[in-house]
Amino acid sequence: MPHSVEQRAITAEAANTAVCAAVAKAQELGIRINAAVTDASGVLAAFLRMPGAFLHSVDIAIDKAYTAAGFGFATSQWLGALQGDEALRLGMPQRPRNVVFSGGLPIREAGVLIGGVGVSGGSAEQDELCARAALAALGLEATTT
Repeated sequence: MPHSVEQRAITAEAANTAVCAAVAKAQELGIRINAAVTDASGVLAAFLRMPGAFLHSVDIAIDKAYTAAGFGFATSQWLGALQGDEALRLGMPQRPRNVVFSGGLPIREAGVLIGGVGVSGGSAEQDELCARAALAALGLEATTT
C-alpha cells in the first residue's frame, strides 16, 4: 500500500496569468488592488500589487486566497455559513488568516482544487469581479462547492 498521494497544483504560469487578469479587471473598474494566488495548500504562488493599492490589502488579498483554498469555497459564502451556528459565528472570524467576506475564490480544474485567488482593495463586489476575471483568464469558472 502506498504511503503517499499525488496532488495537483496550479502552475507558476497560470498563477501569474490569474493575478495579471485580476489587475486588468481592476484597471477597467478604475480601482487599485492587490491580487494573490495560492496553491491548494494555501502557499503563495503569485502576487501583484497595483501602485497606490491599500497597504493593508496586501495581507487581506493573500488571506482571501488562503481561506478560499483552505476551505474550497468562496469567502463570500462564510456569511451564510456563520448565520446558522453561534459557535462558528464567534470562532471562525477569530482564526488567524481566515477571511469571511467577498474576494476569495477557490481555483478548480476539472473539479480538482488546485489553488485559491484573493483580491483586496475595492468594494466587496469589485474584489469578487476581479477574482472572477482571474479565473476566466484561466478558462475556469467560480464554483460554489
